[in-house]
Amino acid sequence: MIQQRNVGKSGLRVSSIGLGCNNFGRSLDLAASRPVIHKALDLGITFFDCADVYGRRGGAETILAEVLGPRRKDIVLTTKFGRRMDDAGRLMGGSRRYIVTAVEASLRRLKTDWIDLYQYHLFDPLTPIEETVRALDDLVRQGKVRYVGCSHLAARIVVDALWHARAEHLAGFVACEDEYNLLARGVERELMPAIRTHGLGLLPYYPLASGLLTGKYKRGEPYPAGSRFATVKDRDYAGDFISEANWTRLERLTAFAHERGHQLIELAMSWLVANPLVACAIVGATNAGQVEENVRAADWVLTGAELEEIDKLCAVPA
Repeated sequence: MIQQRNVGKSGLRVSSIGLGCNNFGRSLDLAASRPVIHKALDLGITFFDCADVYGRRGGAETILAEVLGPRRKDIVLTTKFGRRMDDAGRLMGGSRRYIVTAVEASLRRLKTDWIDLYQYHLFDPLTPIEETVRALDDLVRQGKVRYVGCSHLAARIVVDALWHARAEHLAGFVACEDEYNLLARGVERELMPAIRTHGLGLLPYYPLASGLLTGKYKRGEPYPAGSRFATVKDRDYAGDFISEANWTRLERLTAFAHERGHQLIELAMSWLVANPLVACAIVGATNAGQVEENVRAADWVLTGAELEEIDKLCAVPA
């Protein structure tokens, strides 16, 4: 049974495992997306993570609306704004002018009256953060948005936004969505202390390092047929995630899991869920079987001693 957790100190409750929707409209068409979404609903996943740019600008939101139908009310739906939605670079950013059009466009594509969590997807250096915060507060007051959050924002910008929200009695961020997994722990330096201090929830994406933490990749062997590293051409996933240090960490972590009768994917997911700051680990899937595997993988309850040992295995460079 999937746990339900509060997002930080807010009243928003979500499943500890969420479904990342960035495959919809890109690697998965409507027909292929349908069983993935239905399996997530059947397993008790309530957090669906989308963005306006997913699915080649709007495709993922459109597919979600088509498949969810009346089940939309059963989930916590998040989408994001701020990244470029046109080739000319006019539809992007954090200005009030853009936000009021972006939210209406997402609501239309999603065929819904409200967004549960609306997230600022990429910082716009041309717009003061207080303008963005005030515009988001207006959306909350209008009932179009229930909660607001952010993604890819530096800790200092998150804290600045929270300061403005609290000083002016505005709706402030309740969550930060950022990359976090056993191999990518940069958020621990500055962002996680800010999250802890200010009572936010962490929403990690790439919990499996784009598949590297599933155990299907081996040092010196060809990438498995059909895998993201082998098939995706518009991004160098192998260059982003694979290094000699990470291969060494993977081998050590795999041995640690096998010694205890578990698989690497179980270690990766259960390690995230064990962190009290993590509200929901967001993981994508390209078929219904992967959704089920991801949910099962988070069932291992790690002890304090095991968590300390995992940290040591990750900290030692190759």
